[in-house]
Amino acid sequence: MATFKELHHANVPLLLPNAWDVGSALAFAAAGYTAIGTTSFGIAGSAGLPDAARTGEAATMALAAQLCRLPVHITVDCEDGYSDDPLAVAGLVAQLASLGVTGVNLEDSFDGRLVDPSAFAAKVTAVKQCSPEVFINARVDNFWFGQDATVGAVLQRARTYADAGADGIFVPGVVKAEHISSITSGTALPVNLLAHPSLTVAELGKLGVRRVSSGSLPYRASVDAAVNVANALREGSPTPAATSYWEIQARLVAFNQGLEG
Repeated sequence: MATFKELHHANVPLLLPNAWDVGSALAFAAAGYTAIGTTSFGIAGSAGLPDAARTGEAATMALAAQLCRLPVHITVDCEDGYSDDPLAVAGLVAQLASLGVTGVNLEDSFDGRLVDPSAFAAKVTAVKQCSPEVFINARVDNFWFGQDATVGAVLQRARTYADAGADGIFVPGVVKAEHISSITSGTALPVNLLAHPSLTVAELGKLGVRRVSSGSLPYRASVDAAVNVANALREGSPTPAATSYWEIQARLVAFNQGLEG
C-alpha cells in the first residue's frame, strides 16, 4: 500500500472520507478506501458537543485508538490541537502517532477567529520536531470564516506553515475555480479542499487539488437520512434500501475479534 504522503501525489486527488465512529469507518473501509479521516464535527455532534470548542479531545483520542486497528491510513482532525501551547499540541500528536495515526489536521483558528500565523506555525514546528513521520495538514481558515479571505492572505499563511514544517495545506471554504487554481499554483505543498457540489473531484484535480475531504457531510447526511426514514414510516411511504443488519453485525464482530486477537 502506498504511504499516506504518496497518496497526495498520485494521478488523481486523494478522496478522503471522514468517519465519526467505528461503524462509519468500517463502512468506508469495506467500500475500499485506503485512507480514512475523522471529522471533529461528527465526533463532537455524536457526543452532544459543539465543534471547535476544545471539547472533543477525549472522544477523538478514544476513536483514533480504535480506528488504528484497521488496515488503512488514519488521519485525525485535531481542531487547533486543543491547546495554545505548542509543546502540549506536540505531545497530543505524539500520542496519536504511538497509536498508529499517520496524519493530523490542525487549524489556524479558535472560537471562530483566525489566530496569529506565527503562533500556529510554532505548533507545526513543535509537532514536526516531535513526530516527523506524521503528515501535518495545516488548515488555513481565511475563507472558512470570511476573514481576510483573499488568495494572497491564504498563500502568505501557507508559506509560513510550509516553512514551519507542514506537509499539506487545507483551505476549507474556497469554491471559486480561479481562487483554487491560484492557491494550488502558489504553493509547493499538496492542497486539500472540502468536497463541494459546484466542482467534482476530477475537476478539482484539474485545478491542482491533491486531496478532497468529505468533511462532516457524511455525518450530516446520515442525520438527515435517519429523519427521512422515520418520516417515511410515519407517512406510510416506501423506506430506502439499507445495508442489512447481518452485514453490519458481521463487520463489528470481525473488528472485535481482531481486538481480542
